[in-house]
Amino acid sequence: MSTRTIGSHSPSANPARALSARLALRFDPWLALATVGLAVCSLVAIHGAAPQYVSRQAAYLGFGFLMMAVMSRFDYSRLRELKWVIYGLLIVTILLVLAIGTSANGSTRAVNLTLISFQPSELGKVLLMVVLAALVVDSSRRLSARALTARVMAVALLPAVLVVAEPDLGSGLVYVAIAFAVLYIASVDWRQLAAVAAIGISVLTLALVVGPALGVHVLHHYQEERLTGFLHPSQNPRSDAFQQVESVIGIGAGEKTGRGADATQTSLGLVSESPTDFIFTVVGERLGFVGAAIVLSLYALMIWRTLRIVAIAKNLFGALIAAGAVAMLMFQVFVNVGMTVGIMPITGVTLPLMSYGGSSVLATFLTLGLLQSIYGQARTAAAMKGRVLRF
Repeated sequence: MSTRTIGSHSPSANPARALSARLALRFDPWLALATVGLAVCSLVAIHGAAPQYVSRQAAYLGFGFLMMAVMSRFDYSRLRELKWVIYGLLIVTILLVLAIGTSANGSTRAVNLTLISFQPSELGKVLLMVVLAALVVDSSRRLSARALTARVMAVALLPAVLVVAEPDLGSGLVYVAIAFAVLYIASVDWRQLAAVAAIGISVLTLALVVGPALGVHVLHHYQEERLTGFLHPSQNPRSDAFQQVESVIGIGAGEKTGRGADATQTSLGLVSESPTDFIFTVVGERLGFVGAAIVLSLYALMIWRTLRIVAIAKNLFGALIAAGAVAMLMFQVFVNVGMTVGIMPITGVTLPLMSYGGSSVLATFLTLGLLQSIYGQARTAAAMKGRVLRF
């Protein structure tokens, strides 16, 4: 004769607890608020820089919100067992760009589809953070810290090198930043990370200083100019770095509340690519310090909530994905804004949700959908255990 014992942890044993789990808030309202705020700011800024792009950007944002809502209901843990399929998709899409991609401004980064131009390097940021998170979770117990670091960096560097070959240096650097964040949250010894950083600095020194001095150019000439020219941008008025002079002038001219329709640096074409790479210049010139402070505050809110999700994730896999998202957001915001104010080189890194472009916007929304999924499942798991998570 068999007996059945109802444990105290069974959801049916405590109807109130089960109801609490069902009613647990499945999305982070503060993260959603930051997302909506940046979407509105994007439309306002693009309307000032290039009104003809507003309707298309609005369509990207609308589809992105739908994608985020769907992704937030998806069980992100299922992605763990698909890591090598996802990694294969990442590599294949980048190789597809190198094989049949279309060229623009000296680089081949996108594949033209029927309605949009698809840039796999943007989607690759999301795919890579999932792959690295799954790799760490599956390998951390059977590999030493050194072997784990080597494997994670190898998996990250392959797509990074392929992306840099397009050339898309900015996305390649984002891939490396994601790998560092995942290793850091995985509690890899700081000496391992310091060794990897030292190797990276040595490679950059060889590529930017030693190589050109010996007549060997690893990077394209315009990439070398961008990476070194920002130190003395006014020396060559025809260089890309000279745009930074115009960008700084535009942001300074915005003063407290901006010049509005009287803006000249962005509206007269003195700062090229203003709807994309230099969208923050448009904000600073047209909306002034107030507008720039609002945008940066929204990013601070988004990054804070992402860090919160790292802390409350129900498992290590979710925490590592969120860590990769933090690295992506912080790196892109710092580099892009720093580029517009003259403290960072021009690398083609977009400003998440703000810059015009479907691939960048949709990849960011896909990341936010994953974050909302991690948050929702963390709250549900806590409610099932009778705990209450504070916002």
